[in-house]
Amino acid sequence: MPGDDRAVRAAVLAEIRQVVPCDAYVWVLTDPTTTVGASPLAEVPSLQDLPTLIRLKYLTPTNRWTTLAGDEVATLVGATGGHLDQSLVWRELLRSYGVHDVASMVLRDTQGCWGFLDLWRSAPTSRAFSRSDRAFLASVLPELTQSLRASLAGTFAVPAEKAPSDGPAVLLLNDTLKLATQTAQADTQLRALLPTLPGQSPVPAVALNVAAQLLALESGIDTHAPTARLHRGGGRWLQVRAARLDPEPETGAMIAVTIEHAPPAQRLEVYCRVIGLTARERELVGHLVGGADTRGVAAVLGIGEYTVNDHLRSIFAKAGVNSRRQLITNAHG
Repeated sequence: MPGDDRAVRAAVLAEIRQVVPCDAYVWVLTDPTTTVGASPLAEVPSLQDLPTLIRLKYLTPTNRWTTLAGDEVATLVGATGGHLDQSLVWRELLRSYGVHDVASMVLRDTQGCWGFLDLWRSAPTSRAFSRSDRAFLASVLPELTQSLRASLAGTFAVPAEKAPSDGPAVLLLNDTLKLATQTAQADTQLRALLPTLPGQSPVPAVALNVAAQLLALESGIDTHAPTARLHRGGGRWLQVRAARLDPEPETGAMIAVTIEHAPPAQRLEVYCRVIGLTARERELVGHLVGGADTRGVAAVLGIGEYTVNDHLRSIFAKAGVNSRRQLITNAHG
């Protein structure tokens, strides 16, 4: 199901749970470069606790997705030697849900970090995740990563809708990630990113993720920038960023989150990663998007024109296109 990453994840989870049962899960797609969460799919006991869960997840070093290898499945019981209170997120939240083990894995390849998946076990009859559970999950990780990348690649083949000119969406949050206020544009963007029932407020999941990353950066837990790029629909990609505002006497130093159309260079970088280009191929596509022809690319890269054409054939195959015009359209939007 190219371009429909939520459908891909839902179908995959249904298959996984037939082999490795779980009582709840959190599956978040991430920006491939910054590793910051962008598109969540979750089944958890209480959505009201979502800001707390996200904040604690980002501030917990234990089994953090940024420290796991791409072929590794770690468990909370294993990482803590059975002393679950060593984990901040378990000590302050998951314990209240009765969670007694979490299997954590990251979807990472040579092109970047594409997401992380946590499976929770909390039912009294559920046992801790076994060695065979971990082996099965590890065996499907490469295919999961490839499927997600393919679904994201499909979003670039859709002609990009014209971005509105009404400025960026802005949200203000405090350090507990409680939403203080937001612009009307923010409400519109959030509803587009995560469908919301009429009469209900949209869930600001992506804003919570970048804000939580800012807290992790400030706390020295992680060094990645508090920004994420994600697909909005209609071939459009957004860029979401968090920054600390100057403190006010009454509110303190709030966190501002902006949601705006991804600049061409940001879209291009993600596109080159999802279709699996090498560093040299990315450089070549960058020159094509900038308007260079074969001769110009050859001169800049210091290679022959025949070599440029060889690279282009490889790029076309990876991108699933047969012309420079289509490649540039997909890359630039």
